[in-house]
Amino acid sequence: MAAPAALLQRSVVSPAGRHRASVILLHGSGDTGPGVRAWIKQVLNQDLVFQHIKVIYPTAPARPYTPMRGALSTVWFDRWKISNECPEHIETIDSMCQVLTNVIDDEVKNGISKNRIILGGFSMGGGMAMHLAYRYHQDVAGVFALSSFLNKTSAVYQALQKNESVLPELFQCHGTADELVLHSWGEETNKMLKSLGVATSFHSFPNLNHELHKTELEKLSSWIVKKLPVETAMSNE
Repeated sequence: MAAPAALLQRSVVSPAGRHRASVILLHGSGDTGPGVRAWIKQVLNQDLVFQHIKVIYPTAPARPYTPMRGALSTVWFDRWKISNECPEHIETIDSMCQVLTNVIDDEVKNGISKNRIILGGFSMGGGMAMHLAYRYHQDVAGVFALSSFLNKTSAVYQALQKNESVLPELFQCHGTADELVLHSWGEETNKMLKSLGVATSFHSFPNLNHELHKTELEKLSSWIVKKLPVETAMSNE
């Protein structure tokens, strides 16, 4: 079973000014919230920090992970293998969507409306964010997925076939030299979501492997501010 939300550890970068919006950023498989935060800090030479936006880095509870022969790993969900061809491990995905919903609810309790929250992540974290947003929280401000993919028969695609509401915009980045999560998987995910009514952007990074890049994080930062402008919050007061 997934750990209760109260036990989901979170590393938080507070805004420099007044808290008016939030980003929930999910790490890749085997990493932690502090781990991905430190990695971003190393690439940017500073935290991903904003004047009015809080950045939350939760850590996934450890669970047996099939690609590691059942060894415990901090992963958001299990999967049969790292491939876009196999079925999704929907039971573990769904239980984690419930746990992460509590992180979103905590922000709402803090006075941040859902349309002032962005969900995203790196690798598995980006896949998790797409499930969370497009199946359960279609009223968030946006979604980002860095070096991520959805399986060909993803429950996300199935959910969106029946959808008629306006969907959160997707910002996607992927390295062309990624050997773990192929660039073509990311591209295919983007095209599928676009065909199902999602406004998407897809940024390819030549010669980049399964890693973060300074330009990528700068583009992401600009996109976050565009989706969560400080002016909107001020006009609501």
